[in-house]
Amino acid sequence: MIEIKHATTQDVLYRLEEQSLRDAHLDNAKIAGADLSNMDLRGVTFRNADLREVNFSRANLQGAILINANLSRANLEFANLQQVDMTNAFLDDTCFAEADLSHSILRYSKMTGADCKGAIFLRADISLADLNQVNCNDANMAHCDLRGTNLAGANLNGANLTGANMLDAKMVDVQMTGVHMENAIGPHGKVVPLHQTTTKHLRWWEFWKR
Repeated sequence: MIEIKHATTQDVLYRLEEQSLRDAHLDNAKIAGADLSNMDLRGVTFRNADLREVNFSRANLQGAILINANLSRANLEFANLQQVDMTNAFLDDTCFAEADLSHSILRYSKMTGADCKGAIFLRADISLADLNQVNCNDANMAHCDLRGTNLAGANLNGANLTGANMLDAKMVDVQMTGVHMENAIGPHGKVVPLHQTTTKHLRWWEFWKR
């Protein structure tokens, strides 16, 4: 039997008759505030789960399903989130610093104020998501699908957006100093010209000037 406990109070939040959490089915689980740091959670399903303020730091969640889950203020620092499905997840103020979200799905997710500094979003689908005020400083967002995404007020300083698709993205007050943009598609459908692939300081619309 495995017991999932609250990080502070040590109250038991969830019990399951398993020897491992790998591939476990925890849909609709209510484990807000739990400590799951450094755990092997590959393939776990957390559909509609309450995961607010859960500590997932350095956990391995590769291939996990978190559709409609609430991870507001959760800590996923340095976590392995490759191929995770977070469609329509609530990720406000969540910490993804240095996490690997390569090939993950975050369509329609709510990420207002999330800390994604240094995170890897290689070929991730973040289309139609809300990244208002998100911190993606030095993040690797190469070949990301950002179509229709709200990036208003986002910090993209130092980010790698090579080949990213930002068609119809909302980019009001975006910070983009030192961004790498080779072959990126902008909000109006234009591809960044080669002479504008890296810059010290430009406003977002200046990247697509020829």
